[in-house]
Amino acid sequence: MIKIVSIAISRKKGTRKLPVDEIILREDYGLEGDAHAGDWHRQVSFLSSENIEKARAKGLDVSFGDFAENIATKGVDWKTVPIGTVVRLGESAVLEITQIGKICHNKCAIYYKAGDCIMPKEGVFARVLKKGKIVCGDEVRIEKLNLEES
Repeated sequence: MIKIVSIAISRKKGTRKLPVDEIILREDYGLEGDAHAGDWHRQVSFLSSENIEKARAKGLDVSFGDFAENIATKGVDWKTVPIGTVVRLGESAVLEITQIGKICHNKCAIYYKAGDCIMPKEGVFARVLKKGKIVCGDEVRIEKLNLEES
C-alpha cells in the first residue's frame, strides 16, 4: 500500500517547503498556499521517501520538504509511473501525472542547503483534476493511464 508520509508547501519557488499536517488540493490549481500552485502542468510535486532516505544515507542533512516536494510517499518509485496516469489521494482528490523529472537551469537554495537536489531525477509532477483534502497517512491509489489525453 502506498501512503502519504509528508505534505509540504512554500510561499516562494526555489526554496525548501515546510511540512503541514493536512492541506486542500484545488481543482486546476494545486495545493492551497503553495508557490507552485496555478494554471499550469506542475501544480503538485511528488517524491518518494525512499529517495529522501537514500540522500540521507549519502550524508546529506535533509528532511521532508528540503527538496521542495509537495508530497512525499512510501511505497512507489514515482519515476516509473507513466505520464497520464491517474492518481487518487485520500478520499476524494484526483490528480494526473504530467511530467517526470525536470531541468534545473541554475543551482537554487535547495541545492546549496542540501548539497544536491534529487527532484530533477526523481521528482514527478501532476495537475489536480478533482479537489480534495489530504492528510499525512492517507492512501495513494495509482489507477490508470488516461488514454484520452495520450
